[in-house]
Parts: sequence; structure tokens; C-alpha cells
Amino acid sequence: MKKIGMTCLAGLLLLSPSTECAAKQWSLRDCIDYALANNIKLQKAKIQEYSALEDVKQSQSALLPSLNLSTSQNVNYTPWPQQGRTTVADGYVQSSVDKVYYNGSYSLMGNWTVWNGNKNRNNVKLNKVAVEQARLDSATTANSVLEQIAQLYVQILYSNEAIAVTKESLKTSQTNEERGKTMVEVGKMSRADLAQLTAQRAQDEYAIVEAESNLRNYKRQLKELLQITNDEEFDVAVPSTTDDMALEAVPALNDVYAASLEQRPEIKNAKLGIESSDLGIKVAKAGRMPTVSLNAGVTTSTSSMSDNAWGTQMKNNFSLGGGVTVSIPLFDNRQTKTAVNKAKLQKQSYLLDLQDKQTTLYSTIENYWLQAVTNQNKFKAARISTESAQASYELLSEQFKQGLKNTVELMTGKTNLLQAQQNELQSKYLAILNLNMLEFYQTGNIK
Repeated sequence: MKKIGMTCLAGLLLLSPSTECAAKQWSLRDCIDYALANNIKLQKAKIQEYSALEDVKQSQSALLPSLNLSTSQNVNYTPWPQQGRTTVADGYVQSSVDKVYYNGSYSLMGNWTVWNGNKNRNNVKLNKVAVEQARLDSATTANSVLEQIAQLYVQILYSNEAIAVTKESLKTSQTNEERGKTMVEVGKMSRADLAQLTAQRAQDEYAIVEAESNLRNYKRQLKELLQITNDEEFDVAVPSTTDDMALEAVPALNDVYAASLEQRPEIKNAKLGIESSDLGIKVAKAGRMPTVSLNAGVTTSTSSMSDNAWGTQMKNNFSLGGGVTVSIPLFDNRQTKTAVNKAKLQKQSYLLDLQDKQTTLYSTIENYWLQAVTNQNKFKAARISTESAQASYELLSEQFKQGLKNTVELMTGKTNLLQAQQNELQSKYLAILNLNMLEFYQTGNIK
């Protein structure tokens, strides 16, 4: 997961400043590193990977013999023992029985499953596949988190520039309002027209408040993604972006999809699911096979009814034993057949999962591709629109000073300019984001 995170990190450098960030400012690199270390979803995914690794170790240990040491100490009370007869217990003759007596047994037993239709070995393989699936799950989660970070980061950058544009618009509105007040004083403008200019200035102030609120909300979402819960000031470092970044060539859709099928962890995971289902079928079929196991043990015992010393009893009653057990399944109430059929159905489910993930992947890439193409075209048109709106507003402003244009025309020109500037910014950042997402899906890197 760390490797994948660093791969994405290296690619996203176009959105990160080359120099060290100022105090309390987070670069995209900072956000990614912090998320990889602290995001709860990623930590939970890593725990699942560790848990799967424990299953591998357990299944590998099942290939080895088991060994158990046990002892049993018992006290017996016989109120009315039969007298006058001889009995044999634990290899020695007893002519009488005590009312209260104890006996102890000691054993060391070993057992080894030699063969069970390769079920134990296939379980090891199955658990190893599960570890790799857990690792790929972790990588998929990491990719998802990194995409969200990139999207929020770009949204914050766009919001910062949008606020700056709106503030410049406010300065113009304030200038127009002051000019209007002067014109009212000399009788060249009515108070009604001045009220419109005042309303325009207030509207720009409202737009700034709203834009700043949106920016704080985006930062809040990014903090939540990074699992930051303190109340310290949170801000991002603002890197430089160029128009050329938004106008890079869009890669072919099918090329991106073909490459992503080879390197995306969710696709690899789905393919591993099919592999694990094949192993699951083999494990289920092993239920029809005989099981061969070896066992051996060492036992001894003691009793209070013996006149021999404890050590002597341990020696006299010492015995070694061993054997072979062969278990052949004849009728298991359809358990094996059901297990095999369910394993085959699971394989069909994994095949459908692979198709579903391939469809989802294609749809995601197609959406990024369409957004990249659309926003590139929007950006090209928006730049021309901004230049035209800027020239038009400058002309309107000059004509307004000379009394050739009225307030409504001036305000309309200003609104058109602001809208064109906002459209240009939005299409620029969306084009950059979607181009880099296509690069990420195609190569695992974003330049």
C-alpha cells in the first residue's frame, strides 16, 4: 500500500509546490503521506491483511504433527469395598481395596495427518491467495482515498482562485459605487442608479462570503479524510498551475482502459477471487477422499493402592504405543456434495464480480475521459470569452464615465466578465484533474 501511495504521490507533483510549504500549510504530498499513515479505512484494511497472514501460518502449522501432554489425577471413595478377593489393576495384584484411594495417569500423545486428499495443502494455498487479496483490498482502498484527496485538493485550489477573482470584482464594484456617488452629487446620475451600484457591491460581498464558506467546507472534508480532529488552522499550499497543464493531449480511452486492466488492484483482486474459488473446489472435493493419519503415545500411571514407590510405579506402568488410522468416507449426509456445489457457485459469483468491476472501471475511466475532453473544450472557449468580456467591460466602463452607457449596461457587462472568469477557472482545474486521473488509471503515475 505504501508503494502505491508513493507512486500516486510522485505523479501528483504537478499540483504540489517544489519548495517546502509554509508553516501550517499542507501540500498534496503532506496530505497523501498523512492519509496513508492515519486514515482509518486504510488502517482497517491493513488489519485484515495481517489477519489473513495469521490464517496462512495456522494452515502451514496444520501440516506438522500435533503433540499433547496430559495428566489426570483422580480420587475415589468406596464405602463398602469387597474383601477377601484378588483383583488385578494397572499390572499388579490387589488383595484388598482401600475405601479412599487415588490414581494418576500421564500421557504424551502425537498425531499426524499424513494425507487427506491434499485438503491441508490446498488450504495453505487458499490462505496465501487470501493474503494477496487482502493486500489488494488495502491498495484499492488507498487508491480511493488518494483520488478523493486529489479531487478535494484541486477543488480547494479552484476555490482559492475563485475567491481572488470575486475580490477583484468587489474592488471594481466599490470603485463604480464611489464613482456613482460622485456622479449623483454633480447631478449626472439618479439615486436609483446609485442604489443599483450599491446592490452590485453588496452582491459581490455576499458572493465572497459564500465562496469562503464553500472553501472552508472543502477543507473540512479534507481534514475528515485525513482523520485530523484538532482545531488548529488548516490550509493547503497553493502551487502554480499553467494553461498548458489543462491543454495536454487526452489519451485514447481504449488505451487507458487496456492499461488499467493490467495494473488496477481491484481487477487483480477479482481475478484472484476466481483462483481462490478453484482452490475452494479442490478443498471441497477432498471430502470424498480417505484420510490417513499416524499416532503415537507414551503413557504411565500410579495408584495409592500399590505398595510400590511412586517412581517404581511410573516405571512399571510405562508403555509405548502407535498406530495408523485410515478413514474412508462412505456416506456423509450429502455434506461433501453440497460443499462442492457451493464452491462451484462461488466461482460463478467471482466471474460475475470480475465482469462487474471491469464494467465499473470502464465507466469510471470513460467519465474521466469525457470530463477531460469537455473541460478542455470549455477552457478554450472560456479563455476567448474572458478576453472578449474583459475588453467589453473596459469599453463599457469608459463609456459609463462619459455618460454614454447606463448603470444596467455597466452591471451586465461586469456580471458577464465575472461569469466568464469563473467558467475559465473551473474548466481549467477540472481539465487538469481529469487529465491526471486518466494518467493515474493508465500508468499508476500522474506527471
